[in-house]
Amino acid sequence: MKISQTSGIPIYKQISDSFRTDILSGKYKQGEFLPSIRELAKDLRISVITTMKAYEQLEAEGLVTASQGKGFYVNAQDSEMLKEQHLRKVEASLTEAIAAAKIAGMSDTELIDTLKTLIAMEL
Repeated sequence: MKISQTSGIPIYKQISDSFRTDILSGKYKQGEFLPSIRELAKDLRISVITTMKAYEQLEAEGLVTASQGKGFYVNAQDSEMLKEQHLRKVEASLTEAIAAAKIAGMSDTELIDTLKTLIAMEL
């Protein structure tokens, strides 16, 4: 996991975003434990409090559960919930792209054409 001190994104958010991506992509399976809070804090050279905040955010989203004395483990992922989370990410990214396109002076047609080109490149 790579953390940037200068990205402007809080470190706890970078951690939770990274784990969220890994969980939703299947890198972490149901029942699998995340690294211990202390272990991750040591590896990343950050505060235990920062790591705990990231894990608590994942728990609030229902992605992980705390197990007393054992740490945080990955919950079963409902396929509908997974789809909904991915849709939210797509919407957020597209909203950001629309805002950037407006700043760049792109028309709706130019933006749509750019999206179509990018989609075609992925196939």
